[in-house]
Amino acid sequence: MSSPSSKGCVLVTGANGGLGSAIVSHLLGAPDLASGYTGIYTVRKAAGASRLQSVLQGAPAAHRHETLELDLGSLASVRQTASQINRRVASGELPRIRALILNAGYQDQTSLAMSDDGFEMTWQVNFLVNFVLSLLLLQSMDEHEGRILIISSWAHDIEDKRNGMGGNTVYQDPKWPTLFPDVDALAKGRWSTPEDEASWHSGFRRYGASKLCAIMLIHELAARLARDPKLSSIAVIGLDPGGMGSDILRRGSFFRRFITMKVTVPLLAAVLVRLSPNAAVRPMWKSAADVVRACFEIKAPPSGAGALYLNGTEELETARDARDADKRRALWRYGLEAAGIGAEDTALADWQ
Repeated sequence: MSSPSSKGCVLVTGANGGLGSAIVSHLLGAPDLASGYTGIYTVRKAAGASRLQSVLQGAPAAHRHETLELDLGSLASVRQTASQINRRVASGELPRIRALILNAGYQDQTSLAMSDDGFEMTWQVNFLVNFVLSLLLLQSMDEHEGRILIISSWAHDIEDKRNGMGGNTVYQDPKWPTLFPDVDALAKGRWSTPEDEASWHSGFRRYGASKLCAIMLIHELAARLARDPKLSSIAVIGLDPGGMGSDILRRGSFFRRFITMKVTVPLLAAVLVRLSPNAAVRPMWKSAADVVRACFEIKAPPSGAGALYLNGTEELETARDARDADKRRALWRYGLEAAGIGAEDTALADWQ
């Protein structure tokens, strides 16, 4: 599947989703990327990944790729997949990872789901899985040009004015002054529950908190990599793709799932992208292009400069809590314990 001429792997999680499949489509549409890199596309069930399969039917013959099953609700599955990739890279069967695109996302609306590991599903998928994959796959990353990109959201910043679009008041209730109240409460699903608030606000708030944790991971990982004697050239990037007509609300009401996401948002995106490329609402092809650009076209920040955070194509400052070093370290320590990560699991020198 790979060959000595391959420049590296591009690993995309959630590749059957709206943005995930658009990212794959954009890669396939760039001849140099399609022929030069090996694609590793993860999905929950390969047999049901019809959107990804449809995209791959148009793949050029020169594009080496495979689909891997990855259950984000199971840390055992995440570890197994990472171990498999590491083993194949070490043996030379796969080239080193040039771009690790952690795209998979999860959002509940009026319900609350727990993972097999006992963690709130939104927190596990949007933060913990990305934490584990980043640490475990470092040994297989391209040490000179590797990039780790995590999909973000403006929902991570309680002060971002886009959260109030359409009269949304989800972050205005004084009962919820922060998205980072207590790590264990977030992880174990005891914060912003359907019992606290029966509307979709409860699920959206947990989604925002999980994305905040992901941004804290981006900052902390970038800082630790900068101090690493071997891995300091690996860049860490967060990217807000804007609002898209994706499947992220598939667990929501019919109105939000279909009318909002399949009709209203795509129509708005088609208009707004012509007025401003980084408008709040964007077509998925635009966001996919921004992801690929961030991984392959723009210059990585100098070692020690910290993570790069992009709103589409423009740099943006992250939420205040995401820049709090003490909170980031507390989350990091909790993540290590939650995932059972030890020195033997990662190539990162400053892993603790």
